[in-house]
Amino acid sequence: MAHLTDIEIAQSVTLRPIRDIADKLNIPDKYLIPYGRDKAKIDLKMIEKGKKNGKLILVTAITPTAAGEGKTTTSIGLTDALSLIGKDVMVALREPSLGPVFGIKGGAAGGGWAQVVPMEDINLHFTGDFHAIGAANNLLAAMIDNHIHQGNELNIDPKRITWRRCVDMNDRFLRSIVGGLGARGNGVVREDGYDITVASEIMAVLCLANDLHDLKERLARIIIGYNKDDRPVTAGDLKAQGAMAALLKDALRPNLVQTLAGVPAFVHGGPFANIAHGCNSVVATRMALKLADYVVTEAGFGADLGAEKFCDIKCRFANLSPSAVVVVATVRALKMHGGAKKEDLKEENIDALKKGLPNLLQHINNMQKVFGLPCVVALNRFPDDAEKELELVENSCKELGVNVALSEVWAKGGEGGVELAEEVVRLCEGQSRFTYAYPDAMSVEDKIRTLAKNIYHADDVEFSAAAKRELRRIERMGLNRLPICVAKTQYSFSDNPKLLGAPKGFNITVDNLKLSSGAGFVVVYTGDIMTMPGLPKKPSAQSIDVSDDGVITGLF
Repeated sequence: MAHLTDIEIAQSVTLRPIRDIADKLNIPDKYLIPYGRDKAKIDLKMIEKGKKNGKLILVTAITPTAAGEGKTTTSIGLTDALSLIGKDVMVALREPSLGPVFGIKGGAAGGGWAQVVPMEDINLHFTGDFHAIGAANNLLAAMIDNHIHQGNELNIDPKRITWRRCVDMNDRFLRSIVGGLGARGNGVVREDGYDITVASEIMAVLCLANDLHDLKERLARIIIGYNKDDRPVTAGDLKAQGAMAALLKDALRPNLVQTLAGVPAFVHGGPFANIAHGCNSVVATRMALKLADYVVTEAGFGADLGAEKFCDIKCRFANLSPSAVVVVATVRALKMHGGAKKEDLKEENIDALKKGLPNLLQHINNMQKVFGLPCVVALNRFPDDAEKELELVENSCKELGVNVALSEVWAKGGEGGVELAEEVVRLCEGQSRFTYAYPDAMSVEDKIRTLAKNIYHADDVEFSAAAKRELRRIERMGLNRLPICVAKTQYSFSDNPKLLGAPKGFNITVDNLKLSSGAGFVVVYTGDIMTMPGLPKKPSAQSIDVSDDGVITGLF
């Protein structure tokens, strides 16, 4: 049945009732909140009721290419494989955004025989979490403009409002807008814009909050702009945090679903890793660690983005310590990093592979030397991969003391990932020397330089005048101890998407910084990073349909 599409495979499998999946985790009825037959939310009190923490396995990848790497597919397939060899395991993933689903990337529920299901629901509205996040974001935006219209007691400067509206869709038309036009009662005329929901600070706040109380405190700390005396104005000043938390109350609870093999899965939260911190929620990960002996999770895009933020932001805030890292790669993608064209990837090309391999080796080095984490490479195998190419990757990784496991989970499900699962278990039995890439006490400027030199391998960092002003402001506010969240292209270690492989001799340019005080980090903008993507010339939405009896087609 290999010829079936992802959605056809997903629809061919009979899902187990969600109560049966909860039973595998020993979740009592009083903590299970069903959303139909095959998905549910779990009460946060389950975090306190579980056993001692299991082993946390992070799945990351090389720098992404148009050839694809298969990180989510590998995460799910590894989970099924661990279950197959008798381990008590679950997976914790991010929720997909409607923007990529209807855009160019498609869904994010895995692929082939390594998927989380119901994939249609997960890729579309699911349990409504993203809608709740968008509503909370836009409630705050409405309260800001209403406050100004109603007399502006907080003396907010309309030209220095930093809070933007959001929608979970790729809509370039909304990047920059002018609001308040028309009658006097329509509010103060000012420039505004929309971000995609996954770039909203509310998304980051929800994914980093430990509980409802922490959520409210973080919401209150959000800086929405500055007053005419150059002092920050917060959501707490507007008394917005209570209503926002009310909208987010249910969204904070993790979503329980299953893999095609019936293994439990949390799918919760979904910040992008190029413009946000790229990890599923803290509450889902912490709860999973209380419910299973092994927890597989992933971080967005390549290890220079998602894995770095997982370690330096999520693990720092949640006091998590990974036991092992899986770095996902393909021969095809490595050849693209070596200069091969997409249409030529089926041909054996040792020269291109040799030129592209440094990308994989640099990611491995970063995980081992910067973060002190043991690694295995999951090499997603394609039918056209030549044996000489596979051997070259394996031998190059062994020189770093890292094993390569060929993965065929897309075609075979858990059976195709047994070798990888066994190596992961072996790594988890050893001792992790996990550490952060930089200490809290380091200044924001030095944290940026540290990441640029040690993770991206840049020569230096250049700061624009606007970035220097924000650095001084952050220092004046006494917030220099915050971690940083670098918004950078996902297609290169550098801030130039055209520099593939493992480039040398470049500088990172910081255009601006934004204080996300609710999330608890400083966003560092490098290169041409947009917080509202656009649709491609032929969006995936054109291929999605639903039959008269309600069966969805065209999702992938």
